[in-house]
Amino acid sequence: MPDIFDEVEEDLRAERAARFWQRFGGLIIGAALLAVLGVGAWQGWGWYQQRQVAAAAASYLAAERDAATPGADLKAAAERFAQLGRDAAGGYRALARLRAAALKAETGDREAALALWDQIARDSAVDPLYRDLATLLFVLHSLDAPGADPAALAARIAPLTGPDSPWRASAQEVAALVALKRGEREQARRMLQALAEDVTAPQGVRGRAGRIAAGLGS
Repeated sequence: MPDIFDEVEEDLRAERAARFWQRFGGLIIGAALLAVLGVGAWQGWGWYQQRQVAAAAASYLAAERDAATPGADLKAAAERFAQLGRDAAGGYRALARLRAAALKAETGDREAALALWDQIARDSAVDPLYRDLATLLFVLHSLDAPGADPAALAARIAPLTGPDSPWRASAQEVAALVALKRGEREQARRMLQALAEDVTAPQGVRGRAGRIAAGLGS
């Protein structure tokens, strides 16, 4: 299922970027205003937090830029993000850890990537939005891992498929892939067909679900 993995991850990256801006855009704008207006009017803890966020934003964006450079050493980039995941302020810490895991997976170290996603998912200090994303990625990349337990993966992804989950559509798609892995072909087809007909789901998810469902029905 490598092609499906690539498509799902592309959609997840787009969703993550949108949700990140919704959650942290105000802080980034605040940091920019701080730079424009000067620090004289900013005092105390709030000023310190803004500076920490601004520094974390700069470090994270620089790491992203360098990792995207043609010919970049992605293994070194993964370690750079891992370090940011230990040092960065606020939401950037979780984002850096997620990025480190993605790069480890991309460079062939799936075991390390799965371990990191699992750590993030179980870390109560991490925002639930990113814990759930880590769970989603853990399950997705565990599907064809040696020794993977499809029943355990099904139990782990199930809470993310409910109507209140911000990752609902993607989680439902992954849950269908888990069902397929368990040999439940017809169940997987029904789940994917329902997702394809869900007008509230992202268009990319709906289209992909429809294609897979059609293939399973043939």
